[in-house]
Amino acid sequence: MLPIITPAVLPDAFYARNAVAVAPDLLGATLTVRGVSGRIVETEAYCHDDPASHSFRGPTPRNAAMFGPAGRAYVYRSYGIHWCLNVVCTPGDAVLVRALEPLTGLDIMAQRRGAAALCTGPGRIGQALMIGPDDNDQPFDRADFAIIAGAAVPAGDILAGPRIGISRATGLAWRFGLRGSSCLSRRFAAP
Repeated sequence: MLPIITPAVLPDAFYARNAVAVAPDLLGATLTVRGVSGRIVETEAYCHDDPASHSFRGPTPRNAAMFGPAGRAYVYRSYGIHWCLNVVCTPGDAVLVRALEPLTGLDIMAQRRGAAALCTGPGRIGQALMIGPDDNDQPFDRADFAIIAGAAVPAGDILAGPRIGISRATGLAWRFGLRGSSCLSRRFAAP
């Protein structure tokens, strides 16, 4: 009889690092939320001393999850419309999940989105995965809400560039993407 191989949920120690270190390391991992999943292909890092981060001015009721344990979700509403999913790292640091390559539950995602582009942006991910305020501060270690380790992505396959949609600290190359992915939210500038 063959052994049953269980996918490895990323341990809290993986997340308990600076967001700039965690963000590229999340590329290739699989995010699973209530029966749908996708491979993480784009991320953005936000640190506690970063003027573009929600945590820059310290803890508030809105950003409290960012100052909690590593390996949990920080969910916020963007422009009063879309729920965005972040992964908490060290206190005040988080990684925004910007794009996924859909893997399972594509019909469900398409029904929720009502559009062909399923997960090519943080708001689209929120819709496709039905992310909401109840997901805030939840650990990524449950069967229906998890980040599963993927194969390590070679450094040469990781793109880096400026973050999108911010007005402060715009020169930091803290947006990371998987080279060759057709699911990125926006192309990276040519080197």
